[in-house]
Amino acid sequence: MIPRRSLGPGAPRVTAVGYGGMHLSIQDRPPEEQGIGVIHAALDAGVTLIDTADVYCLDEADLGHNERLIAAALRSWGGKRDEVTVATKGGITRPAGRWEKNGRPDHLRTACERSLQALGIECIDLYQLHAPDPRVPLADSVGALADLQREGKIRWVGLSNVSVPQIWEASSIVPVTTVQNRLNPFFREALSQGVVEYCESRGIGFLAYSPIGGGRLNRKLPAHPVLQPTAARLGVTPHALVLAWVLAQSPAVIVIPSARTIEHVLDSVSAAGIALSESDLSAITAAEFSRA
Repeated sequence: MIPRRSLGPGAPRVTAVGYGGMHLSIQDRPPEEQGIGVIHAALDAGVTLIDTADVYCLDEADLGHNERLIAAALRSWGGKRDEVTVATKGGITRPAGRWEKNGRPDHLRTACERSLQALGIECIDLYQLHAPDPRVPLADSVGALADLQREGKIRWVGLSNVSVPQIWEASSIVPVTTVQNRLNPFFREALSQGVVEYCESRGIGFLAYSPIGGGRLNRKLPAHPVLQPTAARLGVTPHALVLAWVLAQSPAVIVIPSARTIEHVLDSVSAAGIALSESDLSAITAAEFSRA
């Protein structure tokens, strides 16, 4: 059984390892049947948190692809749907496949309505501002989410790609349940800038995205001079070892790795059972992780 951690104030405890659906819907995505099989494998392994976004797709014509895929997987899954928390996000657009911010209240309302339809539900469990828009006051964007919450369209409000001052400002407008920022050995700004510590002190769940580096960086892990021998000694993969390191940074951290194959999703789940010694943690923390 996967250990559980608090998702945030007023929210349920969810598995410390969740599943991020992005790679089932962007470039090089697998066939739909394979994608549904991967989601089923995560759920069958006990995962109770799935993270998605309206813009996990190819372009504007493909908006909602990942949300629709997750909805289809949940409909065809034989387990208990009410035990699974689905989180999605709004505030980014995909014109011609680009990633562009749009935090205007009218856009967020439209995006939320579209996500409700794509997921086939009347209330979204966790709706997150995908990223602050520098052209829009944060208070306006967060205020739109507070309005949607009051209308019963979203249960809990989350933020993504934010700083401590931004979390503080948003929290003065609406209760913030989660913060989703990048955290992995290559990129540790969530630690150095105090975001993880702040979330832990406030009981806010910290969802670590790209927890093994993302893209080409995660391909560096198997040959890493510290990870490789440590993983071999523990009988785990370097990728699972990194996830265990991220989880060890704080009891507030929940990792949401993506995966295109059943093998990879099950390997991610295995990270929750890895107990790292203080010396192992220190060695990984002190190791160099080149982004080159």
